[in-house]
Amino acid sequence: MSGPIADFKARAEAGLAREWQQRGPLAWALAPLAAVFAAVSGARRAAFAAGWLKSVRVGPPVVVVGNVTVGGTGKTPTVIALVEALRAAGFTPGVVSRGYGAKVPRPTPVTAATPARACGDEPLLIARRTGVPVWVSPDRVAAAQALCAAHRDVDVIVSDDGLQHYRLARDVELVVFDHRLGGNGFLLPAGPLREPLSRRRDATLVNNPFERTLPDWPDTFALKLEPGEAWHLANPALRRPLTQFAAQGAPGQPPQHIVAAAGIGSPERFFATLRAAGLAPQTLALPDHYDYATNPFSGVAADVILVTEKDAVKLGAWNDARIWVVPVEAALDHRLITLVVEKLRGRPSA
Repeated sequence: MSGPIADFKARAEAGLAREWQQRGPLAWALAPLAAVFAAVSGARRAAFAAGWLKSVRVGPPVVVVGNVTVGGTGKTPTVIALVEALRAAGFTPGVVSRGYGAKVPRPTPVTAATPARACGDEPLLIARRTGVPVWVSPDRVAAAQALCAAHRDVDVIVSDDGLQHYRLARDVELVVFDHRLGGNGFLLPAGPLREPLSRRRDATLVNNPFERTLPDWPDTFALKLEPGEAWHLANPALRRPLTQFAAQGAPGQPPQHIVAAAGIGSPERFFATLRAAGLAPQTLALPDHYDYATNPFSGVAADVILVTEKDAVKLGAWNDARIWVVPVEAALDHRLITLVVEKLRGRPSA
């Protein structure tokens, strides 16, 4: 999706996100529909809890990293960091994901060479960053079963999203929020919540670059996303610290004109990260999972264009020397890692 349709979608999403942060006239007008949504989704949860709908155990224990709100919150960097932490603790993890935006007719493995359009941007990024087995399917049970059949050494499955995919039995649930937290506290469509904030989970992570305090929720941990050295899209071996982009131009030359672009759930998080590093970029917010079917930078006057890794996996062999990719690393609290590892090791053998 590109052009005027993408621009309209981005503006509509931004407007709705603003409305969901307050209990204004629109939220109250949609409250009756939210009550219907609550009844239907609550009945579904109750059906799984009572055993009327069956959850499936796939063999190895399962950790779900998801959210109860609409939109991106930082799940993918969390999954990558969690995979590395589990590997350091002696586990052999694999990852399953829906493959958002891709047509996946059957469970499909993802490698570093898989095109993003065939598997989705997030699974591809996870595969490239971690090197662990990654399988995608809208049916996460089928994806996990296929992964386990192909990789019998895998002893823990991490599900990228899928908190509401109750058919996949899970042992640990981690819920990720960003600075928007639960918004106005209303369920869809009056607010951003897919499930009530009171929903049980094993731990909560809050990714908020704007605020150091955490909400007073049980087992809540700060999720810190730290930027790494930027790498050049056309020549990934070429790397520069962000501070170099913040510096002024050469003596006698004007400063570089920097544009930052992000097609993620909350582009402002990326922009805030750059500002914290001393940059003052012009910003270009794109819709989440923007497909880059056309080049949104063709008419952009810039010396440097900074993008996220999630965007970069869809840029292929673009020959635009202005584009630099800014990776982020999620720093997980060691207490959270201990909590997850202890729950996994305390699980009875299948």
